[in-house]
Amino acid sequence: MLTVDFSRFPLAPGDRVLDLGCGAGRHAFECYRRGAQVVALDQNGEEIREVAKWFAAMKEAGEAPAGATATAMEGDALALPFPDESFDVVIISEVMEHIPDDKGVLAEMVRVLKPGGRIAVTVPRYGPEKVCWALSDAYHEVEGGHIRIYKADELLAKMREAGLKPYGTHHAHALHSPYWWLKCAFGVDNDKALPVRAYHKLLVWDIMKKPLVTRVAEQLLNPVVGKSFVAYATKPHLPEAAAAEDTRVAAGAAQA
Repeated sequence: MLTVDFSRFPLAPGDRVLDLGCGAGRHAFECYRRGAQVVALDQNGEEIREVAKWFAAMKEAGEAPAGATATAMEGDALALPFPDESFDVVIISEVMEHIPDDKGVLAEMVRVLKPGGRIAVTVPRYGPEKVCWALSDAYHEVEGGHIRIYKADELLAKMREAGLKPYGTHHAHALHSPYWWLKCAFGVDNDKALPVRAYHKLLVWDIMKKPLVTRVAEQLLNPVVGKSFVAYATKPHLPEAAAAEDTRVAAGAAQA
C-alpha cells in the first residue's frame, strides 16, 4: 500500500533514493522495482533486517531491473551518514509526526538532497488524526507515538523554511480513516471487536483484489477524509546571482 503517488512524483531508473524512516519498506521496494539505487534507513534494527531480507528475495526473484541496487541500514534521521547532495530523491512517509525536532530532520534531508532533487513527505492528515486523538489517548500517548498533528499549511511552511519548493499535494487512504476510528473507539490493542475485525477484512480485500468499487470510492473520499496528507517538493538550484558569486569566489581562491 503506497502513500506516495509515483505518477505525481517521477522516478527514473538509476535515481539514487533515500527512504528515510522506511519502516517495513513499502516505498523502498517500489523504488527498487522501478530501477532506482535505493537506501532504506530506519532506527529500528529489527525492521531493517526484514527489509534487507526482502531486498535479497526481490533480487533473487528478478523483480528489480538490471542496474537497480538496494541497501538497508540503521541510522539516525537527525544525523544522516551521507555526504551533502548524495540523493536525487528523498521519501519520508509517516515519520515526521514522531520526531520532536522535525525542523532538524527537514534540514538533514535538504542537506543530502541534490539541487534539483525531489522530496516526498507524508504525514497523518489533521482532521482524521484529531478524531483519533479525541477517541483514544492510547493511540498517541505511547513510546514513539505521534507527538503532533500537522495542518497542511504548517507542514508546507516548514518545508519552505528548510529551502524546499513545494509543487503539489494530495490526500490518500480515505478507506483507512474509519478503521482507525474504530480501533480508537474499541481500544487500539483490541483487534477482536467485531466492527474492527469486519472492517479489517474489507481493507485486506481491497488491498489484495483492488476492486473498482473501492478504488472509485477512495478517490472520491480522499479529499474529504483521506488519512494521509502528501506533499511533494524540489530543492531549487542556486539562484543565478548566487551561483555566479560562488564561481567568482572560487576563481579568486584558485588565483590566490
